[in-house]
Amino acid sequence: MTGLSVSEISFSYGPKRALNNVSFSIGKGAFCALLGPNGAGKSTLFGLLTRLFTTPLGQISIAGHDLARAPRKALAEIGVVFQQTTLDLDLTVKSNLQYFAALHGLSGRQAGMPIEAALDRLGMRERANERTRDLNGGHRRRAEIARALIHRPSVLLLDEPTAGLDAASRAGITNHVHELCYSSELTVLWATHLTDEVRPEDRLVVLHEGSVLADGVAAEITDKKPLSEQFLQMTATPG
Repeated sequence: MTGLSVSEISFSYGPKRALNNVSFSIGKGAFCALLGPNGAGKSTLFGLLTRLFTTPLGQISIAGHDLARAPRKALAEIGVVFQQTTLDLDLTVKSNLQYFAALHGLSGRQAGMPIEAALDRLGMRERANERTRDLNGGHRRRAEIARALIHRPSVLLLDEPTAGLDAASRAGITNHVHELCYSSELTVLWATHLTDEVRPEDRLVVLHEGSVLADGVAAEITDKKPLSEQFLQMTATPG
């Protein structure tokens, strides 16, 4: 079963083509790294996946729902963590989650159970009553991921989720998301420009200048070479 399918998607900002006939699909419960340098089109693709903007060129399906034909059903199946934090820093972690739950029509016990479950899954229960402003970068990211899971989405989209974090925090977040994927059949699309966040067994889509350069298992794409070296070769600008 497919968790997320992108088929022949193209998008332009005026005369500039940001995405060019992009296609890939991710099975239910699979982790896929979307790897590309800055300006590759990753954020544009996320904008289309979350319907911040639309295109008539191509098709997007989320958990079996066509995003153009059934946007409410499709969007209800996704949780999103954007590159820039969107938490209210003056609220506690739990209050942030409660507010988000209310936006999804959840309150009282109906909200309490998924909030507690999300806090547990991200190892944030002990931080629940701390003010978000007082958390370090890694714990803020965990709080954002917990928030994105409250409404029990089947697809989790993360756009450069470790931006600005130190190496240890980045590794911790990457490990947590992989564990979520394996333990709960959550389909994950993880956008990054950092090759060390991609595991050899991960599904990997390499995006550059709006086009897919490679799509497959990371270890097979690299052909026993370091991914960092292969990635630089694939995205090098001819000089």
